[in-house]
Amino acid sequence: MERRDPPRTEEGLYVLHDLRRVDWDAWRGAAERDREAAIEDGVAYLEDHAAVEEGDTAVFSVLGHKADLLVVHLRPTLEALDRAEREFEGCALASFTDRASSYLSVAEASGYTEAAEDYFDPDAEADPGLQRYMDSRLHPELPETEFVSFYPMSKRRDPEYNWYDLPFDERRELMAAHGDIGREYAGKVTQIISGSVGFDDHEWGVTLFADDMTDIKQLLTEMRFDPSSSKYAEFGRFYTGRRFAPAQLDAFLAGESVSFDGIDESGGEGAVDTELAEEFGRLGVTVDIPEGAHGLVLRSEVDVETVREEVDGLRGNFEHYDSHVLTEVKEDEGEAAIVSVWETERAAGTARGFLEELPGVHEVIAGALADEDVEPEETGEAEADTDDIRGELAELDIYAGKPHGEDVYAMVLYSEADPDELAPAVEDLSDGFDRYDTHVKTATYQAEDGSRSAVVSIWGTADAADTAGGFLADLPGIVARAGEESGFGTMGMFYTVKPDYQEDFVEKFGVVGGLLEDMDGHHDTDLMVNVADENDMFIASQWRSKEDAMGFFRSDAFRDTVQWGRDVLADRPRHVFLA
Repeated sequence: MERRDPPRTEEGLYVLHDLRRVDWDAWRGAAERDREAAIEDGVAYLEDHAAVEEGDTAVFSVLGHKADLLVVHLRPTLEALDRAEREFEGCALASFTDRASSYLSVAEASGYTEAAEDYFDPDAEADPGLQRYMDSRLHPELPETEFVSFYPMSKRRDPEYNWYDLPFDERRELMAAHGDIGREYAGKVTQIISGSVGFDDHEWGVTLFADDMTDIKQLLTEMRFDPSSSKYAEFGRFYTGRRFAPAQLDAFLAGESVSFDGIDESGGEGAVDTELAEEFGRLGVTVDIPEGAHGLVLRSEVDVETVREEVDGLRGNFEHYDSHVLTEVKEDEGEAAIVSVWETERAAGTARGFLEELPGVHEVIAGALADEDVEPEETGEAEADTDDIRGELAELDIYAGKPHGEDVYAMVLYSEADPDELAPAVEDLSDGFDRYDTHVKTATYQAEDGSRSAVVSIWGTADAADTAGGFLADLPGIVARAGEESGFGTMGMFYTVKPDYQEDFVEKFGVVGGLLEDMDGHHDTDLMVNVADENDMFIASQWRSKEDAMGFFRSDAFRDTVQWGRDVLADRPRHVFLA
């Protein structure tokens, strides 16, 4: 019999799912000092392991009879996992638990997709976008979502349906169709796929994360009807849990409400905090407040510039999350005032933990905000930020996002594929993306000179755009992500041109493009035209730095172009920030 070819794989972080039952009778019968020692040891263990330099740890409350606690560890070596496992047995909490089950595996990327073939080909040209996507598979982070669903699985080896007897191309085709279903849930369900051949009783461990457990249910329901599952998959036991903060271990053991950030969510919406709203007005904060938003004002005795540098570093992390609205630093009576707004109380509580660690913080005001615009008092005006790109573009009548953050984000990838091949694939992917409220549009653009094609996917949040990038990377002929060579990234300018002026606009771009070639810090600029609508155009401009880009936007040539554009454009140009 012909020997079949296995897929190439690469392994990353090792994964341990540690499932525990609590001995509730022993817990209730224990002395108070013993329970306190167990909680103190347990919290210290979970917090210390969640703060490891490489890897991650999270704890979940398991629903149902199969277990009470699930601790998930990600580590770079088996030795590190072994140590984490034994350290738990050494803490006082362990005496009140029994192991219900466990599962050992390693994060895995396989060579079934065409993109993965390029990744494993040593002669293929390096693709930074693909590299980042594969790295995210091999070195995942545990998502900050409420629910987890874990199950092991294997491929069937029955006489009629034997996965391992199928030719490689047939297996790849089945896996591609299976992956298409998963891509439809991008932004709603995050997965960690870990291989366990030779590690445990099944061949893979699948860990799914979501803020709505029904999204996981719907995803798995669709996958059940796919031949890769219906004919060739066998499953182990399923475990469902809710993530909670290590500091809430005492609440978990007391049967109280728990949540990821340690905020009790059993109550209703909080009332608007008058003191906080007054502080926002006095500090001159202007921001659109989403319904149910919560805010923070923290005061620091350290000089404003030092605090601002520290906050700039935190903001880079905050902006990965859809719930972040605004974080900025104001100067107030010789002190630094840190202002932060989030869409939910949970997110604000998590951010507070980081912001309180800033140097010199000595006062915190936190609470709910009204679902209306917060305007500065008549005596206080918002600080002018000379480095604010949005503000400078707005002065040029270019829409550049809401005051509290970019309105939309785009992922742009270039492709060498023929547009006739690329466009249908992009359209299919766009149809899947349309399931999500955060999706604005996904379309194929071609350079006006015909030199290359680009896939543009626009989303309401940076996180959603970045997630979409992993699926876009599997499209035909993808060779790079826009902005890879640029220190600043890509300035994405979208234009809707009046039909009668389409040729005039292209000609004008040629003039401006000639000016750009002589600008300091300019790397590359392309005029891309939507293959489905020639009046929808996108200019991708890469720069060495923000200052170089703004130098062009401040130039007389650009201002003249903007003035001319008012006659030929159907609406204002839109600046889109790339994720």
